[in-house]
Amino acid sequence: MLTIGKLGASAGVKVPTIRYYEQIGLLPEAERSAGNQRLYSRKALDRLAFIRHARDLGFTLEAIRDLLSLSDEPDQSCAAADAIAKAQLAEVESRLVRLTALKAELERMVVQCAGGRIANCRVIEVLGNHSLCTTDHQHPEGDTPA
Repeated sequence: MLTIGKLGASAGVKVPTIRYYEQIGLLPEAERSAGNQRLYSRKALDRLAFIRHARDLGFTLEAIRDLLSLSDEPDQSCAAADAIAKAQLAEVESRLVRLTALKAELERMVVQCAGGRIANCRVIEVLGNHSLCTTDHQHPEGDTPA
């Protein structure tokens, strides 16, 4: 059995994040020692590692919840898991298109900047007027994700 600190260190996840995952039901509530200390099994470590890896790949918590639910039923078809992964891939591809446009626009701004005074700075001018951009690099919701 692992304490919450050792679990976190083993999975590369901070203690408050582990508590949050328990709170939202991604991790089952831990057993408690006689001194009321949280204790975790190897299965909890494996589940936390799964969550961490899925987060590293950009999956949302809801998608991870669905994937964990699917993993709890190993005899069913993996079509649903494939669909979740394909949706994540499509999101990454969309993000890459936006990032490529963003990169091109930033490169253009920097190249056009004369390096003079702020009054004539192309970077400031373009940031103040989106219509001067040559690419559509806006996030679909109008703002960048947090």
